Amino acid sequence: MPNKHAAIKDLRKNERRGARNLRMKIHVKALAKQVKDLVKDGKKKEALEASQKLQQAAAKAAKNHVLHFNKSRRIISTSAKLIASVK
Repeated sequence: MPNKHAAIKDLRKNERRGARNLRMKIHVKALAKQVKDLVKDGKKKEALEASQKLQQAAAKAAKNHVLHFNKSRRIISTSAKLIASVK
């Protein structure tokens, strides 16, 4: 446990930020899974809508350094390829 007041405050801030980052990361993963499931079921229109949300969430996570920039681009690219494969 830190001794100085500023270090205690930093610890609290880091815990809050870590929780927020984890929520964002879990949200992106859930959206990616949702797109994959919709593609598996052949629901292209719903998958496109979910993909839009996924793109926004992944870009925001990359902007805030929750995800690496290249990882967010890979996620977006993968979802686009999956949707393109649906007939």
